[in-house]
Amino acid sequence: MKITLDISRLVEEGKLTPEEAVRLKGLALSDVGTLAFNILIGFGVVAVAAGAVALVPTPATAVAMGVALFAGGLVVVRQPAWFVLGEICLIVGALMFCGGVLALGEGSLAATLLVTGALTLASVVARSSLLMCFAVLGASACLGARTGYSHATYSLAIFEPTLTIVLFAALTFAAFQISKRVSADYERIALAAARMSIVLVNCGFWIGSLWGDPFFLFNGQRVPPRSSANIEIVIPAYAFSIAWALVLIAALVWAMRSSRPWLVNTVAVFGAIHFYTQWFEKLGATPLSVLVAGVALLLAALVLRRFNRKPAPAV
Repeated sequence: MKITLDISRLVEEGKLTPEEAVRLKGLALSDVGTLAFNILIGFGVVAVAAGAVALVPTPATAVAMGVALFAGGLVVVRQPAWFVLGEICLIVGALMFCGGVLALGEGSLAATLLVTGALTLASVVARSSLLMCFAVLGASACLGARTGYSHATYSLAIFEPTLTIVLFAALTFAAFQISKRVSADYERIALAAARMSIVLVNCGFWIGSLWGDPFFLFNGQRVPPRSSANIEIVIPAYAFSIAWALVLIAALVWAMRSSRPWLVNTVAVFGAIHFYTQWFEKLGATPLSVLVAGVALLLAALVLRRFNRKPAPAV
């Protein structure tokens, strides 16, 4: 377990002696030096792998290098002094493998499913929460979810809001139940899956609250047509707006009663997104609407700060 301490303040308040402060700083410097060395070696390994792929720029090369890096990471990560280097090799290796598979499959659904399964397995073997988050994102890509960037504009596309909400809500519940029945290492991975799923559920509500849901998959269309004029909306946007608000309120009540700070903060963030989305969609960006929205955000921030400063309940 890692704990962050303000050494200088603790000494000033008399909660820590100068001798103890010197000893703790010495331990911290030693750890920082090892961390820096691991990171430098990790950069070197990544550079070598990238160079090999650049010399033979084929998807098969990326797959082979990814497997080699991941296997090496599994060996290195068992050594406490080389843990960070092992984590770097594991993550880079898994991502190189997945990138190669997607390139070989030309982004097909089969390739995306294979990548999702590979990332899930890799996250469990490597005990990596980050890889599990990537696996959940891979699962969302199987439903057509994607992100994009174009000239200072970032985009998020979810073509099946209802299906996204239902599937990832089920995954959230399943992962949370699993987290209560496994050891600490795997509990962390299961909670990462649950948290990433919660984010995707909220993104599904967000997109649905703006455009509704035309059920492209059930209409035999995996990709929406270029013209949206002839799209028939099955579930209207206002239904998503109301349901999203009710879900956020229920989640907030449960999170506060269960002392779940991460969920409380996540609900606050998406609650603000929901509020601002509907506020400016209905009222527009006028001086008065911006002023009122800003005041509301400040009040919400103060309430959230007060909650986060409350001491944790005794176990």
